[in-house]
Amino acid sequence: MKEPSLQSGNQLSVRAILMWRAAQTLVWLAGLVILYYLIFDPTIGIHLFWNILIPVAPFLFVIAIGVWRNICPMASTALFSRHMGFSRRKRLSVKQSGKLRLIAVIALFLIVPLRHAIFNTNGLATAILILSLALVAIIMGVLFESKSGWCSSLCPVHPVEQLYGQSNRLSLQNAHCDNCYNCVIPCPDSTPGINPMSSKETTYHKAAGVLMVGSFPGFVWGWFQVRDYLVTDVHVAQLITIYKMPLIGLLASSALFLILKRFLKEKTLISIYSATAISCYYWYRIPALVGFGVFPEDGTLIDLTGSMPEWSITATIVATTLFFFWWIVARRENPLSWSARPPYACLKNETSGRQKGAKGESQPLPTELQA
Repeated sequence: MKEPSLQSGNQLSVRAILMWRAAQTLVWLAGLVILYYLIFDPTIGIHLFWNILIPVAPFLFVIAIGVWRNICPMASTALFSRHMGFSRRKRLSVKQSGKLRLIAVIALFLIVPLRHAIFNTNGLATAILILSLALVAIIMGVLFESKSGWCSSLCPVHPVEQLYGQSNRLSLQNAHCDNCYNCVIPCPDSTPGINPMSSKETTYHKAAGVLMVGSFPGFVWGWFQVRDYLVTDVHVAQLITIYKMPLIGLLASSALFLILKRFLKEKTLISIYSATAISCYYWYRIPALVGFGVFPEDGTLIDLTGSMPEWSITATIVATTLFFFWWIVARRENPLSWSARPPYACLKNETSGRQKGAKGESQPLPTELQA
C-alpha cells in the first residue's frame, strides 16, 4: 500500500498512526517516570525535568516543532477524551479563543519567575504544578474540540511554540487530528509561518501577540539575573526580587519593540525578537548546565568547571546565537507548516451542532463545510 504524501488533505495510514501512538505512549510514560522522581527522589527529578527536558525543548521548537506537537505528553493527556470518544467537542467562539490566548501568555509570565522561589529547588511543588496543569488540560480536552481548548489556546507553553516555531522547515503529518474542524483560526499546526501575532481577530488576540513577542526577550534576560531560593528562605522581599528583574526586562523589551515597529516590517521584527529570545536563553542556560552560570550551582546538571576551559563555553554560545539568527532571521526559504492539514470534516450536522454550543461568535467554518 502506498504511503500518503505530506500534503494537506491526506490522512495517516494505519501503520503511521500506530507508530505515532507508540511514540506518544513512550513519551507519556517518560513523563510519569519524571513525576515519580520529582515526588520520591527530587534531586533526580529536578535534573530530569528542569535540567534536561526543559533546556532541550526550545531547540526542538525551532528545529522540529511538529515532532513536539505530535508527542507532547500534556497534549496526549488533553486529547485522550477526544481519541476515546467522550469529549463534548464544543466550538470556542473567536472571543473565547482570544481570551484564552491572553490568559496563557499572562500565566507564562506569572509561573516562570516562581521557578526561582519554588519549583527549581522543590520536586514535590514541581510535580503539583505539572499535575495541576494536566488537570486543566483534561478539562479543556473534555469540553472543547480537539486542540482548541488547551494545546492551541490555554497552554502556557503554546505562545513559546509559536514564537520559536515560526521558521519551521520540517512538516509532518498531524498525529492527533484525523479530520479538520477548523476549531482554531488560524490553525497553528497547519499555517506556514505562524507566530504569536498572526491572530488579529479580537483585541485579546492582538494583546496576547504583542505582549508575547515584544516582551519575551527582555523577560528571558531578566529571569537569568535572579538566583534560586530555597522555599524556606522565600519571603515577601524574595518574591518581589524574582518578579522585579523579569518585569524590568519585559518593559524595556516592549518599549524597544514599539519603537522598532515604526521602522521595520512586522515579520522581520518578530523574527529578530524570536531569535534574540532563544539566543538569550541559551546564552545563559548552556553555561549554567555545566557549572559556568551567573549563580554557581543554580541549574547545574554536571559541573565541568575543572575540566573544560571557559573559552569553549563562550565559543559554544556564540555559535548557537549565530545559528538561531541564521535559522530564524537570515534564511530566505519559505517556512513550512508544523504539520499537514488533515482532510476537512464533512459531517455538517455534527459540526453545526457543536458550533451552536459555543456562546458568542463562533469560529467560522471552512468553505468546504459551508457548501
